[in-house]
Amino acid sequence: MLTLRPATPQDVPHILAFIRDLAAYEREPDAVLATEADLLRDGFPADESKTPRRFHSLIAEWNGEPAGFALYFYSYSTWEGRTGIYLEDLFVRPEYRGKGIGKALLTKVAAIAVSEGCARFEWSVLDWNQPSIDFYHQMGAVMKPEWLGMRVTGEALHKLAAQCVTELVTK
Repeated sequence: MLTLRPATPQDVPHILAFIRDLAAYEREPDAVLATEADLLRDGFPADESKTPRRFHSLIAEWNGEPAGFALYFYSYSTWEGRTGIYLEDLFVRPEYRGKGIGKALLTKVAAIAVSEGCARFEWSVLDWNQPSIDFYHQMGAVMKPEWLGMRVTGEALHKLAAQCVTELVTK
């Protein structure tokens, strides 16, 4: 039997395990730097009035066992003038696939987006991950071929930040 529920601080070890399993599936098993402390700090702050929640997560349980998760956060559409939801990760353990868990997680996040008046719900998928691409197409998603993802991380991010001009100096 499938149960979907919001993640709690006690789920942090499961969330990190899902993230590591997803990284292995995506051929990047050593890329995960996140720790339980990071996830606890950013997903379950003690006082959200002082430290905002950076992400939300759903846990899928099959017969009481953690089977998968979805992790998402809010974005903002300047053109729509409304928030959106970005799905960072969706993962179902291999032994639980084919039971509708991925679809249940995806539709639950979509329902959250609709109930909160979000203008859009989006995510990325690796170009080689044809099973996921096919699944997302079946759910009504469309590819955005005219948009290319851009990212700056690590040392390049620090170099870019170092170029920040905080004051305009005129001579």
